[in-house]
Amino acid sequence: MKEELFNVQQEIEGIQNEFDFNYVGVAFVQSADRRFELRWKYVTGNRSDRHQRLTLQSGKGIAGLVFKTGKPMFISSADEELGGEDLYNYPIVVAEGLKSFGAIPLYKYNRVRGVLLVGYRTDGMLKAEVFQEFQNWIGPQFGPFYSKEMVFE
Repeated sequence: MKEELFNVQQEIEGIQNEFDFNYVGVAFVQSADRRFELRWKYVTGNRSDRHQRLTLQSGKGIAGLVFKTGKPMFISSADEELGGEDLYNYPIVVAEGLKSFGAIPLYKYNRVRGVLLVGYRTDGMLKAEVFQEFQNWIGPQFGPFYSKEMVFE
């Protein structure tokens, strides 16, 4: 898939249809002069436009944590694993009512440039096997991005 032909919105709609996710979103990091802020740029299955107002710093929220660590994040039950009091640290989860979700980093030039989030509004709906199947389905490429850091030996 060539970069110039890659349509992020079309791709995430395809992901949503393939796995019947309630929500799929892509957050991209803004430039360094904006302190590596992350913003949800492409979404499908959203309940509102609140995602457009969410700005996250590295290490904050789902996108911020995945961006900072460069590792996928999987939560089968937000209520059990994050607790009610901690949910305010995950604004996209609250805004979209996500109960079960996973996110993967999107690398470009060996740096995390974005985060791909998928989720359901039903508790326990996203199982580890389905999240792994999703990651395998995405494969190593998501347009110009790739899903794992390249290791040079």
